[in-house]
Amino acid sequence: MAMLRTDLEFSMLPQAGTRPVRWRIADGLVAYEEAVETMEREVALISDGGDELVWLVEHPPLYTAGTSANASDLVQPDRFPVFATGRGGEYTYHGPGQRVAYVMLDLKRRRQDVRAFVAALEDVVIRTLDMMNVRGERREDRVGVWVRRPEKPLLADGTMAEDKIAALGIRLRKWVTFHGLSLNVDPNLDHFGGIVPCGISAYGVTSLVDLGLPVMMADVDMRLRTAFEAVFGETTGEI
Repeated sequence: MAMLRTDLEFSMLPQAGTRPVRWRIADGLVAYEEAVETMEREVALISDGGDELVWLVEHPPLYTAGTSANASDLVQPDRFPVFATGRGGEYTYHGPGQRVAYVMLDLKRRRQDVRAFVAALEDVVIRTLDMMNVRGERREDRVGVWVRRPEKPLLADGTMAEDKIAALGIRLRKWVTFHGLSLNVDPNLDHFGGIVPCGISAYGVTSLVDLGLPVMMADVDMRLRTAFEAVFGETTGEI
């Protein structure tokens, strides 16, 4: 059963006087090792009172393993580089055409509630999709954002097929968040075949282009920023 935002009663808006979140968009493909080093550095700065940051990137093709990853879900271990990571979750894919948003926020300035933070990230994606007339939904037993696919065959249990369009995986250090979300804009969906995404084999993976929306990354970024500001507050930086 879908969880509605009104059921969650959360707020992630900052306390009065909190400075706007820095909004940064990387040029080109960012190596995963560079992304981790950058997050580690930024988290330390934010912990010491520095300004929060959302960093939008694309990666070269790779797989990451979260803290709950099952080795059997890495179906093709030699297909792309595999990185162990401290974020929650299982295996996921990153690659060109996928927008990764690394979200580095100090929850002490907002609300110290991890569940509410995850739901807020899902809400950002759902709002972003809604601006493109795509209905994204959350599921109580599956983290991420999902899209119903009535044109596909029913699942084995007779329910409607669903595909995942956005994945989430986070980590906290001293209540500062890092890692974040990935939204499939136009990645090579075949690349997900090297893993069981997020350990869930019953459902597929989709993207905005796969759903018939010929969108550009810059268009998605603008909507993502608008959605983020509605949930988390003001940003500053690149337009």
